Amino acid sequence: MLKDSTMWYASWFDTPYYHILYKDRDDTEAQNFMDNLTHYLSLEADEKILDLACGKGRHSIYLNKLGYNVTGADLSKNSITYASQFENEALKFRVHDMRKPYSEKFSAVFNLFTSFGYFDKEEDNLNTIKAIKSNLNNKGFGVIDFMNVDYIIDNLIEDEIKEVDGISFKIRRYHENGYIIKEIRFRDNDEDFFFTERVKSISLADFENYFKEANVDLLDIFGNYQLQKFNKNNSPRLILIFK
Repeated sequence: MLKDSTMWYASWFDTPYYHILYKDRDDTEAQNFMDNLTHYLSLEADEKILDLACGKGRHSIYLNKLGYNVTGADLSKNSITYASQFENEALKFRVHDMRKPYSEKFSAVFNLFTSFGYFDKEEDNLNTIKAIKSNLNNKGFGVIDFMNVDYIIDNLIEDEIKEVDGISFKIRRYHENGYIIKEIRFRDNDEDFFFTERVKSISLADFENYFKEANVDLLDIFGNYQLQKFNKNNSPRLILIFK
């Protein structure tokens, strides 16, 4: 049985099973979000965007199709290797730890689809926000697309079985010690697997404290991918615009 490491994201995101489990993600929804977000930020063609924790690059690839100069960065070497096949003069992918500043400046830095709050140490979350700020040019915007933890905890589906590509994923979710935890068990090729996703339950107030400590200005807050007003009780997302 495979056990998750302390850095669960380093092992789980690099497996093919992560991408199998989440293969049914809604690309249309993601593309509409990018349309709404780039329009709201008034980003012009050819401006530089950093897609931080880009995974296999689905947002990066679409942003590039919209005419932007995009860099996708992720800790997973396997994801970056896969995404690199889509590179062109205005689209590149690099292995990078988001806790550290990237070597360029951007008009926008996007951290999308709950790609934050993985770390055990508080300073790592703060350092990520500081790194995003340092990667912005003079007119640049940072965007963090996180879950609305209050809504998620209130609507948590504790147990679920998900069949994908002949694999039966048994999923258990719970909230414990300030983290939303998802345990994933399955069997494939006569071998048992066990992985854990563990994301800190960071509230709006928590983010506001991070931003204050990082000297970041919070400009706007949205509650869904249509960029409607955030409501603590019923918004599925917490989308933060800052600089």
